[in-house]
Amino acid sequence: MRVDPNYLASLATSIDQSSSNEVALTTELSSGLRVTLLQTDPVAAAQSSLLGSAIARDDTYVQGAAGVQSMLQVTDSALAEVVAQITKAVSLAVQGGNGTLSGANSGGIVQQLSDLRNQVLSLANTSYQGSYLFSGSQGAVKPFALDTTTSPVTVTYSGDTSEGAITTPNGQSIQTSLPGSAIFGDTSSGIFAALNKLVSDYSGATASAYASTDTAALTAALTQVSTQRSVLDSSLSRLQSTSSYFQTDASQLTAQQSTLVASDPASVATALKSAETQHQALLSVMTALGSVNLFSYLK
Repeated sequence: MRVDPNYLASLATSIDQSSSNEVALTTELSSGLRVTLLQTDPVAAAQSSLLGSAIARDDTYVQGAAGVQSMLQVTDSALAEVVAQITKAVSLAVQGGNGTLSGANSGGIVQQLSDLRNQVLSLANTSYQGSYLFSGSQGAVKPFALDTTTSPVTVTYSGDTSEGAITTPNGQSIQTSLPGSAIFGDTSSGIFAALNKLVSDYSGATASAYASTDTAALTAALTQVSTQRSVLDSSLSRLQSTSSYFQTDASQLTAQQSTLVASDPASVATALKSAETQHQALLSVMTALGSVNLFSYLK
């Protein structure tokens, strides 16, 4: 009888392969993943990597947008209060310019207008998480300050003219902030210039002579604030809708990725049972050979 000199080596190799297959199937069944290494399925692994990058971009945007939404909500709340204060100032301007008020009453209106200006100034210096909302890109710089050395007094702006924006994963740019000068104006124009002129003009004896012009300037400044507020409100609405969209997109991509690399538990369990049976059979052959004297077959 002829004996294959490589039989035992081939049998040992088969047992090793069977054992590796059994371990791989056990790992796949326990993890639920069909693809864990590039060599397992290069195409699926590459597609999974691309999906992972897209999911990460979506998640990063959603997280960033959440913080920006909170900031814009604080901004909108501040501007809503500014609009309310300016509306009161317009009413006082009309009342103070009718020419029928006594000196005491006129003085009271001037004081109220000064108080309203100071409240608007405080709102224009609103900060969020340690950063001023209306100083452009100069978040650490207090944007507005009252200068009482001039006559009439003025409000100076120390921020810059930069506008903030956030970019969505598909390339849309959404404006997230406006410089204070675009909303409140500067030393010579805008809401503070109008309020300061009102206070100065109504402090004199001929307030009625300036009433029409001053009230018109204040109304125009109110329109400017309202217009810029609507720009940021539109941005807030877009942020909310895009955030919701990309959150859903991330969930869908995650499901695709899971389907791409996930294993079929039933098929894997069947394959594992077959692999275990094969492995036991190979071990039985090896055990049987261990009890046989092969040299007896050479006689």
